[in-house]
Amino acid sequence: MARLFGTDGVRGVANQDITAELAVDLGVAAALVLAERGEFAGHRPHAIIGRDTRISGQFLSAAVAAGLASAGVDVWDVGVLPTPAVAHLVTATDADLGVVVSASHNPMPDNGIKFFSSGGHKLEDAVEEAIEDALGGGSQRPTGADVGTITPRPDLRDQYVAHIVAAARAFSGSTTPLKGLTIVADCAHGAVSGAAGDALVEAGADVTVIHADPTGLNINDGVGSTHLDALGAEVVARGADFGVAFDGDADRCLAVDHTGAIVDGDQVMGILALRMKADGSLYRNTLVATVMSNLGLHRAMREADIEIVETAVGDRYVLEAMREAGYTLGGEQSGHVILSEFATTGDGLLTALLVGSVVAASPSTLRELVAPIERLPQVLVNVPNVDKSRVFTDEILQEAVAEARASLGAEGRVLLRPSGTEPLVRVMVEASTETVAADVANTLASVVATRLARP
Repeated sequence: MARLFGTDGVRGVANQDITAELAVDLGVAAALVLAERGEFAGHRPHAIIGRDTRISGQFLSAAVAAGLASAGVDVWDVGVLPTPAVAHLVTATDADLGVVVSASHNPMPDNGIKFFSSGGHKLEDAVEEAIEDALGGGSQRPTGADVGTITPRPDLRDQYVAHIVAAARAFSGSTTPLKGLTIVADCAHGAVSGAAGDALVEAGADVTVIHADPTGLNINDGVGSTHLDALGAEVVARGADFGVAFDGDADRCLAVDHTGAIVDGDQVMGILALRMKADGSLYRNTLVATVMSNLGLHRAMREADIEIVETAVGDRYVLEAMREAGYTLGGEQSGHVILSEFATTGDGLLTALLVGSVVAASPSTLRELVAPIERLPQVLVNVPNVDKSRVFTDEILQEAVAEARASLGAEGRVLLRPSGTEPLVRVMVEASTETVAADVANTLASVVATRLARP
């Protein structure tokens, strides 16, 4: 049976895969497992729960809260807030547990449930497995005064905004780190719709906020970090310095420069790494990135004497590498950027303010700052309906990969990656030109389809 928890919590179509009944059970099971592990020893447990703007989040967050309270956990419901805000508030309020009801950048019908531990970190795999095993299990529940309470705490949003602004001030050394900048912020009609403008203005920017009118149905609908055209057009029309775009739960941030050109997560990480190396805050002069990061980032970092530690795709793997060695910066090309001095998970709003502070402190534009971090053409081809288990053992396929790498030399890169959830292999090729990348990718995809064909 497939695991219920994926790389980012439990996710699926709301009211079909993710039901109210499942949400209640997850709340109960999480409370019981953490209690058994001694997480609540000697005190009455307390949890923070937040959600994004999907209409289904209303009943699902209520259901999770009900499950937790029925197991004796006091719940503070912060309402609509970004995922990283919940992670921060867990730590700031000494909560034992955090819960976010969100499907991030997924379309509106989806939703998900993910948990944070008392330190504001995602739960370990072993704990998630224990929660799955405990679902539906019979256990005695508390009664009377021992049942949990559910308290609305929308006021905690201001505490999160204050934290983000304070982090930008500490990073920049300025009380107004964004002074003089004009910024357009695309909130994706998502969880950051109420907080983005407040934080950016408090940090000193002149801000235009767009797509910040959630209806419960329009989250990520042609807007936000997965649809940057509208943001680029707005930045150009207003003559803004740059624009930032968030996804539905605001754990990622991408940008566009003053011409409307996209600034991706690799470029964001690159300029932050250069800034942090200059001020001595980039631990061991090392950046943590996934295998999908562009070769252009590797080249730019190598020229700056910054090492890159590579991980598997997924922000949880980036976090694991950072925590294990104490690294201070890591992230993904998709815009998840983790700055461990200020956050325990990717925080799009924090990223926006810190990038802005770098621009504000420089005589250069964002476009000029990211220019050294060249993006080599990158082509990704998905090959469906194959036996992905043989991708690294088929000799003829591996010979084809070796030949492709030899032909590209130092001017390119080849990566084959089996999907974690589908019978599919992803072929990624980087090269000096789009034509070369596409030719190599399509050739390898054909070999994958032939050699790994399922009977």
